[in-house]
Amino acid sequence: MICCNEIDEYIKFVEENPDETDDEIKLLVKNIVKPTLARDDIFFDEETFHNAVKYCEKWYYKLYPYQKFAYALFFMYEDKNRDIVIFPDILILMARGNGKDGMIMPLANFMQTKYYGVKNYNIDIVATSEEQALNSFLVVYNMLESNKKIMKKYFYWNKTEIIGKYTHSILRYNTANAKTKDGKQTGMIIFNEFHAYEDYSQINVYTSGLGKIKHARTVIITTNGIVRDGPLDEKLSTAKAILNGENNFLGLLPIIYKVKDKETVDIPMKKFMETGNKDDIDITFWVQANPSLRYMPILLNTIIKDYVKMTQQKSYRAEFYAKRMNLPEQDEEDVVAEWDLIRRASFSDIDKEIPRETGNIKGKLAIIGIDYASLNDFASAGFLFKINNEYIWRQKTWICSKNKFYKDIKFPFKNIGQDGYTDFEIVDTEAIDAEEIVVWLINEMAKYNVQKWIMDMYRFQLFKSIFEKYGISVETKENPYGEVRMIRQIDSVIGMIAPRIEIGFVEGTINIGNSAIMRWAINNTCVKTKKNGNKVYEKIEPKLRKNDPFMAFVMAMTGQELLEEEVIYI
Repeated sequence: MICCNEIDEYIKFVEENPDETDDEIKLLVKNIVKPTLARDDIFFDEETFHNAVKYCEKWYYKLYPYQKFAYALFFMYEDKNRDIVIFPDILILMARGNGKDGMIMPLANFMQTKYYGVKNYNIDIVATSEEQALNSFLVVYNMLESNKKIMKKYFYWNKTEIIGKYTHSILRYNTANAKTKDGKQTGMIIFNEFHAYEDYSQINVYTSGLGKIKHARTVIITTNGIVRDGPLDEKLSTAKAILNGENNFLGLLPIIYKVKDKETVDIPMKKFMETGNKDDIDITFWVQANPSLRYMPILLNTIIKDYVKMTQQKSYRAEFYAKRMNLPEQDEEDVVAEWDLIRRASFSDIDKEIPRETGNIKGKLAIIGIDYASLNDFASAGFLFKINNEYIWRQKTWICSKNKFYKDIKFPFKNIGQDGYTDFEIVDTEAIDAEEIVVWLINEMAKYNVQKWIMDMYRFQLFKSIFEKYGISVETKENPYGEVRMIRQIDSVIGMIAPRIEIGFVEGTINIGNSAIMRWAINNTCVKTKKNGNKVYEKIEPKLRKNDPFMAFVMAMTGQELLEEEVIYI
């Protein structure tokens, strides 16, 4: 049984103050930390841990209890092979302002010293912006500069790297093209603000250098953000399973500080909003996302101002919840559906990510929906079914790689072919071939009983000659049974169908299957209410956050009444 006062004291705090930590920390203690302490095959390097605390508090700051608790878990090793750490993959998620750099950088600097004693234990700080990576690096650089007379005995340093004289361990920050970083021999990688990553291209290059130096670790220290279905969401999904007791083969240590829900966010401010007296603020629940809050009055003052700003500026709400409270949800009044509801449309079991199935749809009634903004950008088409009161949507999206914004689009195209990434195609020509879309639909529709093709009037013009070529007729007053229906007043039609779509997400009757690009497209779409009360769908950001897959679904939903099957009783 491992004994560590700093761990025991924090466990006691968590158990005696249930409102100050959310479920993730309670599960961390119950299902990861306590079982680890009870194992007899683990070596806890208590001496080095205490040396780390002394070093960091002498040269940097006094550590808070939760920080000492986290530090201790860094120094757990396999007893038979003490070169291998128990937790090589560490995730620390805290709200903005809690001192993430101030927590991890002193420890990183300690690991360069003779007190840690690992030769060539190089440490890379990785971030998507130079400013963020440099800010982390400067925590150590500024300490060395402030104590130059003493520290020059132990370190060499300049504005790009810091070298420990005894261990030759290099601390450096990285923001350049990931392709230039392959092959590094790294002991520890620190990914700062991991929420900003949209795919694994840069992440994989850095992690490929691990394994050559003992005590290999990856540390992610971040707030949450608004990028969905990216690496952070995937990491949090893995963390959730492990926190709930699944086998931790990856050695993941998820230290997640977040407020339980939006109702909890409002509790500390209810009385203050009536009286304006700061003494009426009970910050207990805010500590769930902000573990430093009880020790940082400046942080409290900032969060109070941000909360008031959020209540007055609707556009700030998403950022406040995501970064101050670690609740990454968009404004409820603007989104098509909350993120958990979007995921429920993909998975029958969200935690285990078991995809929702279509069942037997062969020969079933179907509606085709088509949407695109420009054929040198995105185009989407798919089939809508209604079976047992469930709307089932399966689609394909074509993406033009020659578009000038392609490289900046916030979707991990490189995952193509993996689970969840099989329903789109990258087109390397100057424009997407509209005929290719029609041919794909014709081939697919042979399996189903297609009632109607639906697209709006603007999109129809580019397809008109292709429809004529393949003998696909258009619905008109003279030909009400034509195959293609053109929507002339799209905003009016969306105003009628939007409430049905909203209810479908809430009730779980929309089934999009495991489609990452559909989840992304839905999350990129906002709902605006016009002066006449009608709701319309718009892109949250027009150039980079595409929503064509969702709008093709909307097109199909406008004809959902055609999917009602006639039941004949005999």
